[in-house]
Amino acid sequence: MPQTPNSLHARDIEYTIHPYTNLRAHEEQGPLVITRGDGVYVFDDEGKSYIEGMAGLWCTSLGFSEKRLAEAARKQMEVLPYSQIFSHRSHEPVIELAERVVSMAPASIAKAFFVNSGSEAIDTAIKLIWYYQNGRGKPNKKRIIGRRRAYHGITIAAGHLTGLPYARTGFDLPMSDRFFHVTPPSLYSEGNPGETEEQFTDRLATELDTLIITLGPDTVAAFFAEPVMGAGGVIVPPLSYFPKIQAVLRKHDVLMVSDEVICGFGRTGNWWGAETMGIEPDLMTIAKQLSSAYLPIAGVLMSQSFYEGLADQSAAIGNLGTGYTYSGHPVAAAVALETLRIYDEDEILNHVREVSPHFKRRLDALGGHPLVGEARGVGLIGAVEIVKDKASKTHFDPAIKINAQVAAQAQAHGVILRPVPIDSVGICPPLIITRSEIDMMFDGLEKALDGVATSTLIAA
Repeated sequence: MPQTPNSLHARDIEYTIHPYTNLRAHEEQGPLVITRGDGVYVFDDEGKSYIEGMAGLWCTSLGFSEKRLAEAARKQMEVLPYSQIFSHRSHEPVIELAERVVSMAPASIAKAFFVNSGSEAIDTAIKLIWYYQNGRGKPNKKRIIGRRRAYHGITIAAGHLTGLPYARTGFDLPMSDRFFHVTPPSLYSEGNPGETEEQFTDRLATELDTLIITLGPDTVAAFFAEPVMGAGGVIVPPLSYFPKIQAVLRKHDVLMVSDEVICGFGRTGNWWGAETMGIEPDLMTIAKQLSSAYLPIAGVLMSQSFYEGLADQSAAIGNLGTGYTYSGHPVAAAVALETLRIYDEDEILNHVREVSPHFKRRLDALGGHPLVGEARGVGLIGAVEIVKDKASKTHFDPAIKINAQVAAQAQAHGVILRPVPIDSVGICPPLIITRSEIDMMFDGLEKALDGVATSTLIAA
């Protein structure tokens, strides 16, 4: 788009640095400026509408015009716009939110510690795990295991745990021997020829067991996993995967951390991805749909036994010496509480269960497209993986960025989607999406795939 002096585009290029962006390319290309939202739609500064097929960044579950959340923020700002929760201080919204979140969490969860973002929740979980292990008299039990292609955030510790090169390259990561990665549970891309799901999950459990034994069980503290791997390509594991993984973890006294930042609050068809995938977590990280992303808020949820370890250690030291200025911010907590009320009153979970079979039918149908090697998903999250040859699963030259081409063409057809590894396009609409809007979203994606299939760039 041409840049006119003092336009929003020109001012953005002049002053703003964008995450996950080629900054030199941005100087030439400029931004897509979104000015307003309505339901599952957003509108740019020229008035063009788009179905927000990524719910922003996997997060805006109630769409972009939920007046009750704006009103909850306004009311709380008028009563108590800020109060901290350090050193025995508290306030009503954070007390109610902790009680509400714990009450809807899996039975193993007993306490909530609030932070401000998913990355911060992961960093905090790691820090608390190390504190907990020190309190148990296990100062060497500090190593953390994740999976290749996992996305757990981009702060320093979370960046070590994230198993995607683009989040690490150029940042001097890794710089620690405390973080290790195993195979992601994608039978499509990681399975051996002729391997069944059961054989595949057996192999992955054995791989984890072998790694823990090799490192030394007395050095391994925790295993972090997204129930469905989001930014790594929407990898949906076989249902036998997590029960086998947890059996290994229990054998070696290793904590199970379920990263629910994307999967939590109904995305997979249950309140928690842990429920969908058969996980019994010791800790959970939450964010995004907790407040429908209307205000930043996140949390670390933990079992009673884990809490007891923290409490004993804080008594021995005299303090749990960690926290954030905005932990449990009253306005963010009030908006999160109202979000959870809307989920209940509008029966959002039932709605997801009603429309997700149609979402899955449209998604699965794309598996027959000449460019699609695999179409995968659960609930209202999915992806298509783009391949050059379906039989051999051969990908295109990474230089042509085939998934970014598809996402760009979808945007031209009025649908915002997200290119994710490996050569995949992620789909994660607001939970309020209707059947007809699901059709419009997939119609746009299908047109994009057709357009890219016949483009001169791909032919080259």
